[in-house]
Amino acid sequence: MRVYIPTTLSGLAEAHKAGELGPAPLDAYAVTPSLREWYVSDDIEELEYAALTRAAQASLRQLAVNPGAPRRRIVLAVDVPDAAVAFDPDRGLDAAALGEVRLAAVVSMTDAAAVHLDATDAEPDVTAAALALGAADAGDDDAQFTVDGAEDHELLWFATQEIPNLIG
Repeated sequence: MRVYIPTTLSGLAEAHKAGELGPAPLDAYAVTPSLREWYVSDDIEELEYAALTRAAQASLRQLAVNPGAPRRRIVLAVDVPDAAVAFDPDRGLDAAALGEVRLAAVVSMTDAAAVHLDATDAEPDVTAAALALGAADAGDDDAQFTVDGAEDHELLWFATQEIPNLIG
């Protein structure tokens, strides 16, 4: 199963150095039955993009609580056995939980398929979004507009062989 693990640039660097993402359990996003039902789509690419987008939102949340991290959302796409992935069907159509899964074990970096991250020109919008996230969560429409501005930036795709250049 393809899962999308949100992280930061420092988190990616640590994982690269250690050869694994951890410690477990790890929160991630994937095409779950509830995500399929919510998006009412059979197009796997659309569904995977939705899961990737949810992971990018989670990466932004990590940046919001880690002000020292470079302001670029990062999502690691990883292939894991289906049995390694758990999700809570009781939270099925809770919009806040769409696509959420949990991995019970650390993930080897050899299982990584790709890295998705913001281009450097997204940094001002991502910075503003991280600062506005709390107010957006509290219902501030202007803050939500700022958060949505970060989501207007598409994450770039990089091969795992490029990680040393991304973190260097």
